[in-house]
Amino acid sequence: MTERALSLDVFGATHVGKVRELNEDRFFADPQTGVFAVADGMGGHEGGELASGAIVDSLATIGIATTAPDLRARVEARLIAANADISAMGEAAGGTIGSTVVVLLLFGDRFACLWAGDSRLYRLSGDGLARISRDHSRVQELLDGGLITLEEASTWPERNVITRAVGVSPSLDLSRVSDTAQAGDVFLLCSDGLTGHLADDEIAAFLARSGADARSIAEGLIGAALERGGSDNVTVLVLRCLGAAGAAGGFHG
Repeated sequence: MTERALSLDVFGATHVGKVRELNEDRFFADPQTGVFAVADGMGGHEGGELASGAIVDSLATIGIATTAPDLRARVEARLIAANADISAMGEAAGGTIGSTVVVLLLFGDRFACLWAGDSRLYRLSGDGLARISRDHSRVQELLDGGLITLEEASTWPERNVITRAVGVSPSLDLSRVSDTAQAGDVFLLCSDGLTGHLADDEIAAFLARSGADARSIAEGLIGAALERGGSDNVTVLVLRCLGAAGAAGGFHG
């Protein structure tokens, strides 16, 4: 088992939503290896389902890492391999398929996040809610450039256009963040089927519910997205960090 300084309460769920016929989202949760992920496929004609499934299948082969850098190296290698596999699938199908991915790694008292696309990682701590990942999307670029406001971004015509994904180009461009995890932290990995309907302050309210376990938080979030229309597949993966469980480690670089 990967060294872990915190015991975990984990629950993930996915729903096709109220509009789509096919669920192209997938999630992966393995407390033994310390790897958790959400992938949101795209491509049509089941291409998106194949892409997100290829990512999850690849992550399932990681095994037990010996150090935090070893764990991150294994995950990156699997994602690079999945990128090549998905690219080949697209070429064989005569089109482009791909998938977003956001991965949370836990080793000792440290966590790392790797991502491509607009699936997100949030962290609720004593300092409040923080969005750990930053969307690789056209609308985020416009926000960063000061060209539109947050209010405009919520209804912007290109808000679903992403600028990075797994499988859409020969090389995979991942973003990375690492930090320390503490008892009491709550992590949320999710697809844009959730964030398209719930604002960050609403998500924070679910994560902060007193006495709520990971399952009730996850089911509440999905239920809220469906109540708002469920216009896309919606996937959530909730991790509550509980008491001490073992030795500490760390990510570097």
